[in-house]
Amino acid sequence: MSVSLSVAAKHGHVAPLAALSPAPWTIPALPVEPDGFELTGVVMHFAPDRQIYAEGDEARSFYKVVSGVVRTCRFLNDGHRQIDAFHMAGEVFGFEAGADHRMSAEAVSECMVVVYRRRGLEQMVSQDDRLSRWFFSHAMTSLALAREHSLLLGRASAAQKISAFLLELADRQGGESTVDLAMSRQDIADYLGLTIETVSRTVSQLEREGTIALPSARRVVLKDRRGLMALNS
Repeated sequence: MSVSLSVAAKHGHVAPLAALSPAPWTIPALPVEPDGFELTGVVMHFAPDRQIYAEGDEARSFYKVVSGVVRTCRFLNDGHRQIDAFHMAGEVFGFEAGADHRMSAEAVSECMVVVYRRRGLEQMVSQDDRLSRWFFSHAMTSLALAREHSLLLGRASAAQKISAFLLELADRQGGESTVDLAMSRQDIADYLGLTIETVSRTVSQLEREGTIALPSARRVVLKDRRGLMALNS
């Protein structure tokens, strides 16, 4: 599926991302063609930290990221936040087995998503093998991400968790040695089950050891990929 700002421009709604209102804005429903078949969706833009849906909301829609990063998370009784996943361009989120959303979804950065209605979807899937395969592919991707996150949380040390996280991000961003971090260190801490102090201390340690370099706060260069992999062997 491909949706771009050029599509939005035809509807007269495009503004520079930096000038976006804090509230989400939408483009009228339009046919979007994931992998060659038509599925009607609505394009929405969200500013950083804006909520897309809340835990417990009725799951009437599901979403696909066009640009930016989205986090799905849950707020615990003690006030702490637990981030379940970061969803990047091309990934689907918010498709639930039940009637309600199990977690909240929020924009990490400026992001554009396509919103698809669930109503009537089961009949469409049963009648279109290509649509069925598309959903199966995204379901398998979601399961793989959940499995990797579970394994990541089970690692013994903060250095192992952070090195595995950086390697995972590098792979998801095309396997390059430079990783751009849309998420804050607090986001990373809540995803890895660490404190922000531990994340900052461990990142600084990896930099001192020469395993990574930090050209800026939101960019990491993997100088020694083998060394990062060795931490998790």
